[in-house]
Amino acid sequence: MSGQQPIGQQPLGARPAQQKSGRLGIGIIGAGRVGPVLGAALAGAGHAIVGVAAVSQASRERAEVMLPGAPILDIPSLIERSELVLIAVPSGELAALVEGLAATGAWQPGQLVVHTAPGFGIGVLTPALAAGAIPLALHPAMAFTGSSIDVARLAGTYFAVTAPAPVLPIGQALVVEMGGEPVVIAERDRAAYAEAIETATTFSTAIVDQATGILSSIGVPSPGRVLAPLVRSSVENALQRASAADDPFGLGPDDLGPDAFGLGRQLPPGA
Repeated sequence: MSGQQPIGQQPLGARPAQQKSGRLGIGIIGAGRVGPVLGAALAGAGHAIVGVAAVSQASRERAEVMLPGAPILDIPSLIERSELVLIAVPSGELAALVEGLAATGAWQPGQLVVHTAPGFGIGVLTPALAAGAIPLALHPAMAFTGSSIDVARLAGTYFAVTAPAPVLPIGQALVVEMGGEPVVIAERDRAAYAEAIETATTFSTAIVDQATGILSSIGVPSPGRVLAPLVRSSVENALQRASAADDPFGLGPDDLGPDAFGLGRQLPPGA
């Protein structure tokens, strides 16, 4: 990748002052299935990917495919060059990574530090916060393949957002820029949120594997294709029932304008 320009407008090593208004220099720690996809989405929104920290050969290759031109950097160099650090590592590695980097003085005052672990809020980023960094927790409720197809799938995907109140709009704005829908999850509720995500993911995968295995055992060809319409329609029906429970009047968002209940005339101008 020698001689290539990093994704976005910022040349390698440029400082934040060189960024155009509203655009960030983003460094990504972790090039598994999630980090490069979110990086590609943020690059598509105009941000600059200043580097990726990737260890394995598979991770490096994924970074090169998803983020062409973004240099592979060691973590200290990446953090030094980034206005926003996106940490997309396994949940079990997150706390030790944040603490270790704090011990070396890597975190910078005013730097945005974002992690993607579903079960943690901002508490796990306390060592970075103590150094003056701004903590954000953003988790996309989506199953990732680690390929470019995921970038399109982010459109309409809900992201769990946990952040201190003053910077919550920043987290929400980042989600919107990636094409997602932000939903605020309180710090105390992140464990329950993670349980819901794990239940949905594990259950759906296990059921599909079991059902396709049964059909395969009796000689049905392409069992996945046979079951696909059934599984999709069953899931859609279940989700619609869940949505209906939250909306007992059957009103969608377009039905809930300021005059939905005949109250428009009582609202002040501009409301």
